Amino acid sequence: MGTPGRKKNPVQTTATRNKFLETSFNLFVSKNIESVTMSQIAKASGYRDMTLYRYFASKPILVVAVASWKWEQFQNELFSSKSAPKNEKLTAKEIFEFYLDSYLMLYKNNKDLLKFNQCFNVYVKSEDIETETLRPYENMIKNLRERFHNLYIKAQEDKTLKTEETEEEMFCTTLHLMLAVVTRYAVGLVYIPEKGFDAEKELLKMKEMLLARYSA
Repeated sequence: MGTPGRKKNPVQTTATRNKFLETSFNLFVSKNIESVTMSQIAKASGYRDMTLYRYFASKPILVVAVASWKWEQFQNELFSSKSAPKNEKLTAKEIFEFYLDSYLMLYKNNKDLLKFNQCFNVYVKSEDIETETLRPYENMIKNLRERFHNLYIKAQEDKTLKTEETEEEMFCTTLHLMLAVVTRYAVGLVYIPEKGFDAEKELLKMKEMLLARYSA
């Protein structure tokens, strides 16, 4: 009988996978997704191409894995922060304000993630990535949707937020408006006056307008 193969070290396996993800993210942000090859990622990570492909069978799978991983990191940091709503006695309005504030925190502390997300959306659309490949990313969005669902139900109960709009419309409106605005500021697609401007102050105004729009 042959000698049994050596088992993989799960810690080392996770560390290698995370190395690929972090290296890919940094390259995608600095060079954009389309121009980065799998070989470049493997080399920058200190591994051979075949090792990278053992973890990620194709570039689209890797790109989706990076997106899911980085957004999950942000969500974990967000909901473990001191400002995260942990008290069941909080009103729907207070939770909604935290939800809006999370976009400001995203801009302040995670501009690279916003830049990556801009490239990610373009890449997904241009490559026409299959639904099954996108499933890990969709599952991450589903988690966010579930949190918003709980917020909406609470708003219907305590009446601190208007719920004339459907849950879907309210979720999409706030997501699209806030994410689009913070992304434009992060990538520099805004008018810059000669004397400059205070980006965080302007983003705060957007947050306040949405909070006023939905407050009962």
